[in-house]
Amino acid sequence: MNPCELTVSVTAMANALACRLTERELALLGAVFTQLGDTLSTIAAQRGLCEASE
Repeated sequence: MNPCELTVSVTAMANALACRLTERELALLGAVFTQLGDTLSTIAAQRGLCEASE
């Protein structure tokens, strides 16, 4: 999947979820995915530092 296909897929999923969730559910899911993304970025950065020091 190329970057354009990926972003279109993510946008389609977001729109599909938004149509089916309440405002409160949507806000919670957004916060959960934000935290997931931040945590994955932190793990990736830490791995990079560990690999660089080896």
